[in-house]
Amino acid sequence: MNRRDEIRETLRGLPLAKAPDSQWGSIEREFAKPQPRRWRLAWMAWASAATIVIVAIGAVVYWRASLGVIQTDASSTARIAIGNIGTVELEPNTRVRMEVSKPNEQRLRLEHGEIRANVSAPPRLFFVDTPASTAVDLGCAYSMKTDKAGDGMLRVTLGWVSLEWAGRESLVPAHAMCRTRPKIGPGTPYFEDASPGLSDALAKFDFESGGVVDLGVVLSEARVRDTLTLWHLLSRTEGAERERVFDRIVELTSLPYGVTREKALSLDATTLKHWKEELAWKW
Repeated sequence: MNRRDEIRETLRGLPLAKAPDSQWGSIEREFAKPQPRRWRLAWMAWASAATIVIVAIGAVVYWRASLGVIQTDASSTARIAIGNIGTVELEPNTRVRMEVSKPNEQRLRLEHGEIRANVSAPPRLFFVDTPASTAVDLGCAYSMKTDKAGDGMLRVTLGWVSLEWAGRESLVPAHAMCRTRPKIGPGTPYFEDASPGLSDALAKFDFESGGVVDLGVVLSEARVRDTLTLWHLLSRTEGAERERVFDRIVELTSLPYGVTREKALSLDATTLKHWKEELAWKW
């Protein structure tokens, strides 16, 4: 049985239910707009897919239009197949937009709500844009949520995700999480089992102009595993504060061959990459 037949058989077994009025309203408003014939047909293809998503909770939907919006209400969920590389599940009250769908790039925009992505593909093929960052898949499974103000949270369950915004990058491994904020981008990643003191102080340091005191709490609360957080803080501190971060990492784990204090404090890219690869064995 080919994929088209599989989809047809799946849809035949789905229960029928009335789509939410809000969904039909948005579709009807789009149809009322003057549009080129090609775009109108594309929108009709999306409207059909969106109806399946909303009507049949848990249905598998394949993106067919070049652009489109899918939104769940308070009582519905959706599951979207991303070509043959994975799936994205939409939680209730979630709105996503498909921005790019081509062999070398699949790009989704999460406007608000929560998604769960499970992707098996080469790095940097699947992207999720949010108001505060872009989640770049490095072969992983993760959840990403953002509220209507743009504040977000990433939780990685498998593999790695790179959160990027305006030259700022946070590398988040399995069992770690990272906050995001509009106009600031990704915060500093930390593990789910980090102490509440570290998590709270880190939020203040990242987003509330926290200074020496909050950094001191992070350093004192850090365990060997929390060198994930400290490694990121090297490039987010300066002067004496950067030296404190370096010294705390060295207190927690020995300095590997090829990493020197001078090069690390100067943020030598090769040195930091090598140090991260060595520290990652403890993450």
